[in-house]
Amino acid sequence: QVQLVESGGGLVQAGGSLRLSCAASGRTFSSYNMAWFRQAPGKERDFVAISWSGGRAEFAGSVKGRFTISRDNAKNTVSLQMNSLKPEDTAVYYCAAATATRANYRLMSAYDYWGQGTQVTVSS
Repeated sequence: QVQLVESGGGLVQAGGSLRLSCAASGRTFSSYNMAWFRQAPGKERDFVAISWSGGRAEFAGSVKGRFTISRDNAKNTVSLQMNSLKPEDTAVYYCAAATATRANYRLMSAYDYWGQGTQVTVSS
């Protein structure tokens, strides 16, 4: 069983930055594909970014160029640096772990473990 705990959410003005972190339990963190999703009120949970176990990263088009994702396998953490935040980035952000590489990685069903979420609110 893998436990994921997010931190770093909060309230920020448009144009500002926030850094989210996700701490994972388990001994094989380096082999996991780690992703961030977000869910705005009344909407589905959407893919934001993924850090592949091999080191590459991918982003949703809506955040590309503004968000970066990084991981520290020694500390079992993955972080999401969010810059130039917009009100439409307001959502609960979730960390997710996939123990295998799946083609549907932009969908929730590709992930085996989820964190409890952290709220990000961007004011205009």
